[in-house]
Formats: sequence, C-alpha cells, structure tokens
Amino acid sequence: MNLTLIVLGFVTIQRLGELLLAQRNTRRLLARGAIEVGRDHYPYMVLLHAAWLIGLWVLARNRPIETPWLALFVVLQGLRIWVVASLGERWTTRIISLPGAPLVRRGPYRFFAHPNYVVVAAEIAVLPLSFGLVGFAVLFSILNALMLWVRIGAEVQALRRSQSQEA
Repeated sequence: MNLTLIVLGFVTIQRLGELLLAQRNTRRLLARGAIEVGRDHYPYMVLLHAAWLIGLWVLARNRPIETPWLALFVVLQGLRIWVVASLGERWTTRIISLPGAPLVRRGPYRFFAHPNYVVVAAEIAVLPLSFGLVGFAVLFSILNALMLWVRIGAEVQALRRSQSQEA
C-alpha cells in the first residue's frame, strides 16, 4: 500500500470517528437541555465535506505526496486534536448551544474564537495541495469559505443568545 492510500484511509477513518464522537456529544448535550441551531445548513456542510473526501479518493489515489504539504497536514492534525480536546464533551459537528454554559476559554480558544474552523479551512486546502491538486484546493476552499460564512454567523448568534441567558 502506498503513502497516498494510507493518508486517504487515515483521513476517512478519522472523519468517520469524529462523526461518531460528535453524535455522542450531541446526544449528551441535548439531554442536558442544549439547543441545536443552524440545523438547515448542516446537511450542506456534510455534503461539502463528503464531496471533498470523495473527490480526493477519485483524483489523488494514484498521485504522489509532496512531503512539505503532508508535514503541514500532520501539524494540522495536532491542532485538530488540541481543539477537540479543549472542547471536550462540547465538541460536535453541529451547533449545539447549552444555555448558561460559559464559553470555553482553554486551549486554542484562549487565542481566538473559532480555531476549529481555522484548522478545517487549512486542511481543506493543504491535503489536496499535498497531492498537487491546486484547482481542487481552491474550489473547495471557496465553497468552504461560503459555508463558514453561514455557519459562523449562526454560531455567533447562538453564543450571544446563550450568554444573554447566563446573565
């Protein structure tokens, strides 16, 4: 098995595992009285990420990997783990607001508001670039930016509502 297939397999297994973790955390948060926000755009986000991953399998499976881009992708995986660990049981792929819960201010959240989206945006560009797929990286980066524009707006509103209920 070549390195390209190992990397694509890793990312696929990682994303499926994250979906399972997110589902578990979502169920637990909802059971504690949390509210889901932005439900309408969620299927489009899942479709975007699935199309990105499927596209990589189709276009990159026979391509060599450019080591510097792969090294950057590995660094991003460390940052991804830091983000997920910092949010703990509050990490999910959906926007789940737990009224009255304080904002997470540890890990990368000490430095800026949306580190998860920074990591994801970087991954969406960096992994295709590691296979020399510049056009693919640009296309999905643009699509992801549009999705994040919608998503971050919904998340900011949810956080404001949650914080106003805390006061």
